[in-house]
Amino acid sequence: MASKKLPKKLKKRSKKKNQKADDTAVSTLSPKEQRRNERAAAKARAQLVQFTVTTFVLAAVVGLIMGLLVDPTLGVAATAALLCLALSFKYQREAFYAFIIYIPFSGTVTYMLGGNSLLQLAKDGIYVPALIGVMQLCQKKRLPILLPEAIKFPLVLALTMIFMNLLLVNVPQQFEGGGDQPILMGVLGIKVLLGYLPVITCIYYLMRTSKDLYFLLRIQAALVIVACLLGFCQYFMLLTGICPSTESLGAQGDELFKASLQSRCLVGGALLYSPSQGQIRLPGTFVAPWQWGWFLISSTFFSFGTAFNDRSPIWRLVGIVSLVMVFVMSVVSGQRIALSLVPVVVVLLSVMTGQVANLKRFLPVGVVLALILVGLSLRNPEVVQERIASFQDRWNASPPHAFVMQQFEEVSHAQEGILGNGVARATNAARIFGDVRLLETYHPKLLYELGPLGLLTMLILYASLSVATFKAYRKTKDKNLRGYAASMWVFVLFISFFPYYYPLDVDPVSVYYWLAAGITLKIPTLDKQEREAAEPKKKRRSRSRKKKAPQEEPQIA
Repeated sequence: MASKKLPKKLKKRSKKKNQKADDTAVSTLSPKEQRRNERAAAKARAQLVQFTVTTFVLAAVVGLIMGLLVDPTLGVAATAALLCLALSFKYQREAFYAFIIYIPFSGTVTYMLGGNSLLQLAKDGIYVPALIGVMQLCQKKRLPILLPEAIKFPLVLALTMIFMNLLLVNVPQQFEGGGDQPILMGVLGIKVLLGYLPVITCIYYLMRTSKDLYFLLRIQAALVIVACLLGFCQYFMLLTGICPSTESLGAQGDELFKASLQSRCLVGGALLYSPSQGQIRLPGTFVAPWQWGWFLISSTFFSFGTAFNDRSPIWRLVGIVSLVMVFVMSVVSGQRIALSLVPVVVVLLSVMTGQVANLKRFLPVGVVLALILVGLSLRNPEVVQERIASFQDRWNASPPHAFVMQQFEEVSHAQEGILGNGVARATNAARIFGDVRLLETYHPKLLYELGPLGLLTMLILYASLSVATFKAYRKTKDKNLRGYAASMWVFVLFISFFPYYYPLDVDPVSVYYWLAAGITLKIPTLDKQEREAAEPKKKRRSRSRKKKAPQEEPQIA
């Protein structure tokens, strides 16, 4: 009996040791230090309450005045805007979490509040004040603002070409007459190209420990599930007739094949649902169907990382659920690009992150995922077959590789000199300031706007960031953190050089790309913190006697 019970005791001891190793990340504090921390926490809470109350009162006064003099709706909006700006500037970390949470639901909020195009910039009301606050703290603590170091020179080259096109192409166009606003188009184009690059700096300094990393990625997995559930509810309401289809609203001819706001259902914006024509394009929680498709593709990377690399079995299960939801919505929502790329991304991640070789973890997750997907496919064979047939028809009508080459040829024939046709002259978001050319692939778009040198400098920038994130991933030793770093690096690499469509121009990829880069660059530092915390105190003391210990990387409190 004793021989049988011994292995169980050893297992319990090993579990206790692992728990102790995890708890060493939080250093043991003396009673005096604990009281000091409690006083600091109480003081911080008091400051939060005082600042929030003062800000709310001032914002309410301004909103009341505007409501009485102009319009009540405008007064409420002004109060909310001022409150959001002030709190985001003061509490950058919480604002950044709010920014990440808001992104998947930005399209829904936009059309719930009337659909004004300016509302699509509402998320920047959270992002910009938080960014300014982070930069001020970086200057105060003398921390580098631009990260990583490897992209500084490529970024200078890219900005040089962008401003050359703005000054030498957009500005002369402004004085040619017409109703366009080329200068404003150029300013918006710069924001679209590089406006969210500072997200790298924000996430790098606002993540203090690995707990912050796991918290952020768990939030992301939960957001994927919530957004997919809302998207499935949208599909169910259309299927059961609760929401009218496109054809029942009187659409005829080409209108039966185009997404429209008249067909909007529950969440998101424009959608297409014509059952008689076999057409369905759901926007999910976003403004347009193609944004929803790229949300599903980018969510695959985050969900895969959580499913395989989270320390908690419960959250690994949540990651599996989010990955299953992504697969289901890729089929249900009629997004052909998501239907084709999501399985490819999962296979790519399995190989490039090394999860295939980790049979102990890969087989259970892979088997569970495969069984769920096969079961759903067998229960709904008609839906799966219809989506596959739609994808095949689209591929036969316009193969992606041929389409990309065609757009390159069209742009290159119209190209003269080293400059392009002006910043944002092919950016969809800039159409509010004038006519733009419709180009549905990213690199021909850059060639059209910035010219060949501009395209080259942007590719150098993306390549430099891909190399920097790869080096960060290779530095990581902890298997869980290394798995997360690998998933994020593959995402950066994939988006940097993916030729079809223009995901870097639109939400959510325009934010997630820089977010993934910042996470990857920070992970080696978090890994180092954990390894140093896990070392015995005696070893650290002996090392400090022999040589002066290196200073820890400063963090933003």
